[in-house]
Amino acid sequence: MPSGHAIEPLLPDRTPRRGGRWRDHRLVIDAIAFKYRTGTPWTDLPKHFGSWKGVHNRLRIWDADGTWEKVFTALLAQAEGDLDRAVAVDSTIVRAHQHAGRGPSKGAPPASRTTTPSDAPAED
Repeated sequence: MPSGHAIEPLLPDRTPRRGGRWRDHRLVIDAIAFKYRTGTPWTDLPKHFGSWKGVHNRLRIWDADGTWEKVFTALLAQAEGDLDRAVAVDSTIVRAHQHAGRGPSKGAPPASRTTTPSDAPAED
């Protein structure tokens, strides 16, 4: 696996157009990896990663400006066949339809029951 220095030239300058200097990119990437590896909500990121809003905003900005695509393309090119391709499905995201597990309700009449109208007056 390439070191963190391999992707550093692909990341944006740490001084954005507005505001102050960004937190170290390595810490932000670690925070994003932690969030997706553990499934933690953004608001529950550990404090040592800094502001969850800052991490989330950096993720969105890098997605919008194509930074992630450049990084992943470069990592794939560096790997050149060293990757074992596998597909995994996380069962927490595979959902059945809301009615898939239900049987008939307890109070429902049997499906084969038929009713026929009667010409006779109703009895009291």
